[in-house]
This record gives sequence, structure tokens and C-alpha cells, in this order.
Amino acid sequence: MKKVLVTGLGAVTAVGLNVSDYWNALIQGKSGMKTFTRVSPELYDTSVACEVDDAFEQLTSKYWKKRMLSATTKSARMGLLSAGEAIEDCGADFSALDTGRIAVIYGLADNSYEGAERETKSHITLKRMPSEVPAMIAIRYGIKGPSFNMSTACASSGYAMALAKRLITAGICDMAIVGGLSYLVNDTVLKGFNQLLAMSSNPNPETACRPFTKNRDGFIMGEGGGCIILESEEHAAARNAKVYCEFAGASMCCEAFNLTAPMTDGKGMAESMRLALEDAGIAPQEIEYINAHGTSTYLNDLYETMAVKEVFGQYAQDIPVSSVKAAVGHTLAACAVLEGIACIKALETGILPPTVHFDEPDPALDLNYIPNQAVRKDIRTVLSNSFGFGGHNASLIFRKISE
Repeated sequence: MKKVLVTGLGAVTAVGLNVSDYWNALIQGKSGMKTFTRVSPELYDTSVACEVDDAFEQLTSKYWKKRMLSATTKSARMGLLSAGEAIEDCGADFSALDTGRIAVIYGLADNSYEGAERETKSHITLKRMPSEVPAMIAIRYGIKGPSFNMSTACASSGYAMALAKRLITAGICDMAIVGGLSYLVNDTVLKGFNQLLAMSSNPNPETACRPFTKNRDGFIMGEGGGCIILESEEHAAARNAKVYCEFAGASMCCEAFNLTAPMTDGKGMAESMRLALEDAGIAPQEIEYINAHGTSTYLNDLYETMAVKEVFGQYAQDIPVSSVKAAVGHTLAACAVLEGIACIKALETGILPPTVHFDEPDPALDLNYIPNQAVRKDIRTVLSNSFGFGGHNASLIFRKISE
């Protein structure tokens, strides 16, 4: 089977507007949580979010013409900026490549054409177009292979990654530009998730999102966009590309259980991890770090812990597990790609990002959640989970290239 390699990264988050700043903030234990400003916090049970600094807008002109950006939402522009960074990072000269064998696949749940976005009343159809971001990337870089978006809630960019891997291993594509973008903090999103009782009502940014702790009470919205470039081993070698690591395994599955609640005792989460291990052809004990979905909701954190124990058995206590959602919020459709980048950087640097805001432990949750401070550990293989509403689950495995 063809190996799939990672050759480019791009990120826009509340703690950094590029991969370097994002990663440094994660390992320094910084958090982008604050009382949100895009809408009035007095109107909602939730008043905290991880908003991306509007300074990102000035950076987009490096990759995109203002005329093109005028037909996009702010959320889409976050995704486009991260795509520009990743494509630049990979160093590809598309004029020298067979662009009919390059895919663009984006995970998103919504373009966030709500609230302030609607006030301009221009380019309405394009701003509402779900596939606008992959289409714009294809047009900008002359890419003529498959170009589309995936929408499977919080696993959207995980599904996009898994499908891109299959397109490459099947020999259909040589390369894939894969990304995701989050909702923007707006009235519709806040009302909707508050109705589902999924978001924290804690007004303190330091404690509103604290995965795996005793007093967790829900997730916090995180804005952002991320992008990862994938290539077959042969394609990367032919153009002498820089390689971060191997994208070794992936799963995409559905629990077929409930629209908002995970399967009891984490059975669906466990199956997602097992399928990824099977795809990678590795044993559970080879996983040395898990980037958890870790939403800071009662059921996710409990069931994900149970699922890890079920899959990894006696090795579960030896595997460091952390959630970066306490730092950047829940970036929804973008979380699999952004958290995948954290895993890739952990492989590259030998530093594992912490679970910040970790205060009082939950007696029922007893894994090593890397509380508050990053740790150094030379690792070779990591796993990242993304579990979404509707039972859409994805698990991704990244591995160092064998020397």
C-alpha cells in the first residue's frame, strides 16, 4: 500500500495566526479564551469563546486578492489563510505537477453567514456556498482534481483527512490539500449550542473549559482554520519535498446511535480507534500519545477515557493524553486538522502539549492528561480523535518516518 506523507501545514487560531505561533502557544500553556466580543455576552448562558484576532485579515493579502476575498465570510477567510500557509510550506510548484491528480477537500459545517456577515448584503449566494473554500483554492492554484467539502459535524476535517488518504493510497490522487474551518462566534451558533446544553455556562475564561476535570460543564467555541498537505511517498520524493511525518492510519465511521450523545460507555469511540489502528497496521502498544477529542463535556470525557482503556488495556495508563480545546476552544469542523497539526508538531519536537485549566481531577478519570504543563517525550506514533454529533467519528494516526 502506498505511504501517505505530510508535507505542509497551515493554521489560524485564537492563540496564533500561523503554525509556529499556534504551536508555541500550546506548549507554553497559553489559552485564547476570553469574554467574547463579536456579540453581546449578556444575551447567552455562555459568555466565553476563543475568538481569532481580526489582525489575521491583513495577512490574507499575501495569498489572496481582495477582490476574491470580498465574496467570502470571515470564517472562510480563516480557512483560506491557513491554506495559503500550508501550500507555501509544502513548496509545490503546481505548474510542474499533474494538477488533475491533486485533490482539495475541506471539512466544514457552515460558512457562518450569520449576524454581522449579513449586514453587507453582498455576494450572498457565494458566501452561503458550502464548497466555496475548496473551489477558491482550486481556482487560485489551478488544481483540477476532485474539489469538494465534507460535513460531518465535529469530525468533518477528520473525514476529509481519511478520505484524502484513501484517494492517495488507491492511486486516484498523488496529493491532497485538506483543511477545515470553524463557525464564527455569532448569535445563531450560541443560541443553538446553548439549547443543546453543550456549552459551558461558566463566565470565567480560566475555568470555562477544563477537559477531564471534576467540575467540567461543557465546551467553549473556538474560531479558526487549518490545512494539511498530503502526498504519496513517490510524489513527495519526485519533487524532493520536505516531509514532516507519515499519515499512517485513519478511520471514519458512524455510531448510528444518537444525534447528540455518544454511544454508551464509549463503544463507538473505541471502534473508531480500533479501525485507525487496523488501517495503520500497528498494535495498540505502539501509540505513545493521544490527542483526545476532550470537549470538557461530562459524557465525552468520561466515555473517551473508557474507550481508551478498552482499546489500550494495560497500556492505557502509560499513554499521555491531552486535549488542546482548553487552549483554542472547540473548533468544530476544523478540530481534526488543527489537532492533527498539534500531533505532527509533537512528533517533530518531542514535546507533548498539555491540557490547560486542569484543576480538580475527576476520580472517575484516571489517565495521564498532561495537566497544565507540556512534557518532553521522544515519540514515534500518535493518535488523534474527533467525535461529532450524529455519531460521526474519526481517528487519525501519525508516525515518524523510519530512518
